[in-house]
Amino acid sequence: MILKNRSEPDGLKILRSLNVRMNLTEEEKQYYLNQEKGYEGEKRFDELTKNLGNDLYFLNDLLLKTNNTHFQIDTLIISQSTIYLIEIKNYNGDYYYKSDNFYKMSNKDIEIQNPLQQLKRSKSLLLQFLRNLGYNVHIEPYLVFNNPEFTLYQAPLNEPIIFPTQVNRFIEKLDNTPSKLNAWHKKLAEQIISRHITESPYTLLPSYNYDQQQKGITCVTCHSFNVTVNAKKLVCDKCGNQEEIISAILRNVEEFKLLFPHRKITTSAIQDWCKVVPSKKLIWRVLKGNYKAIGFGKWMYYK
Repeated sequence: MILKNRSEPDGLKILRSLNVRMNLTEEEKQYYLNQEKGYEGEKRFDELTKNLGNDLYFLNDLLLKTNNTHFQIDTLIISQSTIYLIEIKNYNGDYYYKSDNFYKMSNKDIEIQNPLQQLKRSKSLLLQFLRNLGYNVHIEPYLVFNNPEFTLYQAPLNEPIIFPTQVNRFIEKLDNTPSKLNAWHKKLAEQIISRHITESPYTLLPSYNYDQQQKGITCVTCHSFNVTVNAKKLVCDKCGNQEEIISAILRNVEEFKLLFPHRKITTSAIQDWCKVVPSKKLIWRVLKGNYKAIGFGKWMYYK
């Protein structure tokens, strides 16, 4: 049973929009791509575990704090006698392990942050967190690599690593391990969820402003600005995808709200943001029908 769903982080949504609407530096773009790849790996793991028949609680995408220290957990699985702490990595390509470090094999071998150290840190902080709540439970940490294009040479044998070829067997193990949950487990899960922090201190966003952004509605499928608007549809001239114009406007309003939370949503502001919608009256109708109007006349805006 999934007690806490995984939702797409606002930081990732913002980075995705900025990547389309402005010129990111190479470092900023790489950071965005890494965030996108990480989220794809987490969703892949969710797909593998969603049909498990065993009595388990799944808590996804947690941000917790203990002793003034934040820590993130990709997936926490509560079973009858064990809490499984899952760190998911969507690495692809060839890597090797040497002297407790991870390296990406390339023309210039690149040392990367050791995810095993990250896992050990999370386990230590989770133990402290649970003890502060009055729980003393057994935790099994696992580092799951679930990209089939990943290879780790010289892999250590004594570390809790699940490789792509082992993921299905790991899922089967979870499904076949006897587990019967009760009110104690439910209370534990609810206490953890109640302490989840929604504002992440880890998201690194580039500085940006309204004038830097390319205005217009992008294709929902290929993110191209090459679109044509008619009375009812927005048609992508690049990939041919069609979208209801009202849906496209609402999508852009939500993007505007996310990128610029302190700007007021007005008919004129959204028309400038959408650019390709010539009918101000249509935008007014969409805003009036889907948002709460505040004020009157030329001072009216929407929430």
